[in-house]
Amino acid sequence: MATFVEVEEADDPRLADYRDLRDVTLRKHVEAEHGLFLAEGEKVVRRAVEAGYTPRSFLMAPRWLDGLADVLATTDAPCFVLSERLAEEVTGFHVHRGALASLERRPLPSLDEVLAGARSVLVLEEIVDHTNVGAVLRSGAALGFDAVLLAPRCADPLYRRAVKVAMGAVFSLPWTRLPDWYDALPRLASYGFTTVALTLADDAVDLEDAVRGVDKIALVLGSEGHGISPRWQATADRRAIIPMHRGIDSLNVAAASAVACYVASRR
Repeated sequence: MATFVEVEEADDPRLADYRDLRDVTLRKHVEAEHGLFLAEGEKVVRRAVEAGYTPRSFLMAPRWLDGLADVLATTDAPCFVLSERLAEEVTGFHVHRGALASLERRPLPSLDEVLAGARSVLVLEEIVDHTNVGAVLRSGAALGFDAVLLAPRCADPLYRRAVKVAMGAVFSLPWTRLPDWYDALPRLASYGFTTVALTLADDAVDLEDAVRGVDKIALVLGSEGHGISPRWQATADRRAIIPMHRGIDSLNVAAASAVACYVASRR
């Protein structure tokens, strides 16, 4: 069972994993250096532990202890108990969900491991917003996709905001980073996937037409700004568009991923 430790000072050094959570640059450095990530909220903390991630510690307001009692019973990690006011002083924001956990990262699986048995995958190129990455993973998991592949410069799916938006989908949906950006899409063809890039390219066809008859599909999504790079547009097997109306040319990448996953799941 977890060891309960009451904390009364915000500068307690034992709370280092939870400090300054709004400072993205600092958090990237801290989490990479110590090989950790944070889960926020009862459901997400529970799903992380149930997925087998090893807790380093927990940080909770007293009113959340009972709701996570069964999770805390599975580990001997310390559980720091403090007031919600003090938690806000430590983290830099109001922890309205009341519970945080610091957990150990795992080595990323290989491409072979992630694609084993997969029939539908998402491929993300330079999506740098953590909220968007979390939303895409949630859509993929909810709509039956088997895996997610990230280009090297994509935002971290285990960053706190991404984990929170994904509602823990990052723990159940296999994902990894592509070892090579330049020839990533042709390499997927060697695994039997047809790559379908969502793009406004002149030769893009209706998404429903692009996925029709495809067995193993890799849906390719690009960055929030310029979209998919010319290299990936050129090397994708097919280019597709979600038809728009009223002068709107495209959707936010998170919304587009949900629509595209739904259409592809019905192919």
